[in-house]
Amino acid sequence: MTLPAPFDVVGGPFLLLILALCFALETVRPLRARVQRRGQRVATNLSMMAAATLIMRGLVIPVSVLVATFVAGRGWGLVPLLGLPAAAAAGLAFIVTDYSTWLWHRLNHRVPLLWRFHSVHHTDLDLDVTTAFRFHAGELTLSLGFRILQIVVIGLDPVLLLVYEVVMDGATQFHHSNLRLPLTVERALNLVLVTPRMHAIHHSIVERETNANWSVVFSWWDRLHGTLRLDVAQEALVIGLPAYRAAAALTFANLVVMPFRRHDGWWLLPNGDYPDRPPRGAPTRLAA
Repeated sequence: MTLPAPFDVVGGPFLLLILALCFALETVRPLRARVQRRGQRVATNLSMMAAATLIMRGLVIPVSVLVATFVAGRGWGLVPLLGLPAAAAAGLAFIVTDYSTWLWHRLNHRVPLLWRFHSVHHTDLDLDVTTAFRFHAGELTLSLGFRILQIVVIGLDPVLLLVYEVVMDGATQFHHSNLRLPLTVERALNLVLVTPRMHAIHHSIVERETNANWSVVFSWWDRLHGTLRLDVAQEALVIGLPAYRAAAALTFANLVVMPFRRHDGWWLLPNGDYPDRPPRGAPTRLAA
């Protein structure tokens, strides 16, 4: 089906602008030193993006819009039932959608089948704006069922659905970027939004740190559920999964088949050690 024109006319250029800005700024103001050659990673991540784009544009978004159109035409969903003014209803639906996306992200870490696919995203040895595109096509396909549930339960109309999609994608690019913001600025932003320092902790090889900071747009949900971790300094972070430390093995082909292979010891380093460190400082105060 044809998507509403603003999605491509406005949303597409907006996301490309975010990508270009993050890529340029993280080049001149990097937050962490790189451990892998940038060109090699970018090629792999953009290959993953190409496969993911086929699934998103060919299946996930068109089906989601179709379902949202059907739901909106019948007034289904919890938000429409409240009878709020249009602006209030749209704001509430946006916030609830972001909260349910937090739940979906957490499920991707907790449900073994979902984690097999989501783990591909976490194998990146560095974290930058291109990591925002490192999602397995299988993960995105599985997400369609949850998206349909979101639409039906919340009562999302197709316009709001696409607005959230664009905002979520832009936020994902921003918080995956390796951009060093002034600490005072990032601390202020982080009261509302997920920021690069916050999300980097979620990509730590320390399991207890990865199992935190699941928020996508608003940082509130981790604060609400006590899953916020901000106390890890960026210089202390090692990015990735313990079991996958060899850059040569993280090729596009290997990432595609990774979810279908047997896995033992996700959180063990190749030498058998379990990386860990105790929490330090105040978990809700953003470290440098």
